[in-house]
Amino acid sequence: MNINSINVNKYPISQMFDPDSRTVFEIPKYQREYVWGTREWAALYDDLFENGEGYFLGSIICINSTTNTLSPKFEVVDGQQRLTTTSLFLAALYDILNAHKEELDEDQQADLLQLRRKLVLKKTTQDLRVIPQIQGNNLEDYMGLMAKIGIIPQRAMPNFAGLRRIVKGYNYFKKRIETDADKSGEGIHMLFRILDKVNAAILVMIEVSNHADAYTLFESLNNRGTPLTSVDLIKNLLLARLDITESENLDYYFARWREVLSNLGDDYSVQERFFRQNYNAFRGTLNAPFRHDDRIYPLGVIATRSTLLDIYEKLVNRDPKEFLDAITENSAIYATITLNKAEGLPSELRECYLDLQRVQGAPAYLFLMYLIKNKNALEIIDDDIVKITRLLINFFIRRNLTDTPPTRDLTRLFMAYIEEIEQNGYAGERVYNNLRIKLLSVSASDDSFAEKLHGPVYEENSGACRFILCMMAKTGMTQETYVDLWRQYDSKQYVWSIEHIFPQGNNIPQAWVDMIADGDRNKAQEFQALYVHTFGNLTITGYNSSLSNKSFEEKRDRKDNSGKYIGYRNGLNLNADVADKTAWTVDAIKARTDSMVEKILAMFQL
Repeated sequence: MNINSINVNKYPISQMFDPDSRTVFEIPKYQREYVWGTREWAALYDDLFENGEGYFLGSIICINSTTNTLSPKFEVVDGQQRLTTTSLFLAALYDILNAHKEELDEDQQADLLQLRRKLVLKKTTQDLRVIPQIQGNNLEDYMGLMAKIGIIPQRAMPNFAGLRRIVKGYNYFKKRIETDADKSGEGIHMLFRILDKVNAAILVMIEVSNHADAYTLFESLNNRGTPLTSVDLIKNLLLARLDITESENLDYYFARWREVLSNLGDDYSVQERFFRQNYNAFRGTLNAPFRHDDRIYPLGVIATRSTLLDIYEKLVNRDPKEFLDAITENSAIYATITLNKAEGLPSELRECYLDLQRVQGAPAYLFLMYLIKNKNALEIIDDDIVKITRLLINFFIRRNLTDTPPTRDLTRLFMAYIEEIEQNGYAGERVYNNLRIKLLSVSASDDSFAEKLHGPVYEENSGACRFILCMMAKTGMTQETYVDLWRQYDSKQYVWSIEHIFPQGNNIPQAWVDMIADGDRNKAQEFQALYVHTFGNLTITGYNSSLSNKSFEEKRDRKDNSGKYIGYRNGLNLNADVADKTAWTVDAIKARTDSMVEKILAMFQL
């Protein structure tokens, strides 16, 4: 790597967004638009609060484009997503605190002013600290949002800004912050604790002098071999301890370790997740030898990325052979749940685990691992596991669409229920019944779920949307009409894909403008923004690319070369209420959405 000059500094957010500086971070127009969504927002928020002070947010690569030393300016080549997201987090905090301005003491009002100056430069009313790029209305939406919350002078909010990611990101953080503040019972004090967490988070800023150096560095960082992982370090510690006491059998123990990794697969994120969930599932047993005084969990209340190594170092040092035996057994259980190794698994159980994957239910793996390992003591059989997994699938569909409970609460939820099982001696049906009660107590209400189902579900969570559509289509299949809606090409694309009846995309075909908005293109665009991603406008077809932007009649009546219907008359019961329509209207979308929501609520009851 040949770079003329490079400057690397580690900054807390409080310094990166220094209220007293005139530093500006500008995302150049050639960058892609802001693309982070609920998954990334949730991960950032949860990681901030799961880990200690000074959580590492990542790095950004900047070109110093300063022309006036009093007003440093940096062009952000890499890292715009986390930088923009951080500013949205701060904006949400400012808006909430500003609404309570009259309740703040003098020091807190000073902190509020400093928070505002993190987002807009001191002694100005309009020079933003972070300037998003212009694609996808990012800059206009961002400025409209900043004006709305009083950071910059008033200006009109762009049309449909609430349906795009900048405003959605802001709304996500505002809701999470308000919820956590309310739950804590500490109100304003909790808000300032959240602010302290964000301020203490760390960004590494890598500064170069020109574009050539920036891209050389970017390529180098992304192509270099990965450093040692936490799992690598656990392995090294384990084998080093065994080399002292069992040196003659070291090859045997190394083979046992390879068996563990074989159970977990090659994906490091899965490996690390197993080690976290392994501790969290069995922490009661694992802590027993370490207990003293009144400390129930001397190894730690919960395993996170930042505490993982400390926990496992103590476990390995205590008894490396016992440790290896346990993780070998538990990783084999994990392999069946993740279907990495599922030979001999009953077909119904296999399908359940597969559906749990499809609904992004991995936080429940720790609970299933605990149940399977303790099947005999808990007096449960495979049929019980199927029933419990189906309940978890319904829970995760509802949770992943409503974000209730928040992601960071899920691990503690299942850990708490394991502790409840052990304390109360639950067995048999009581394991399922009390789990259902617990899940009901933390889940969104049917009304909240229904409200979310009526919205742009495909845009917010296409994975959950696909699962629901597939389950609805599956209910109408017979043995003769069965098709595998999850089948994939070698390219990993689904053979059967989600189809937008009224097409998405910027260039609405004229035939659709005429049908859905009587020739009014502006109105058609408005209808598209409001309804295109709702359930009523979605179905499944195996020929999405060939249907694309065709007229409604062409989509409905399309046949293949043999005369077989491949459009909406393809035989899937999901299309039955579309197949005989002569036109597709907003009223038809709304009516179909209402009908589908009613069915979904019945399908995914807790």
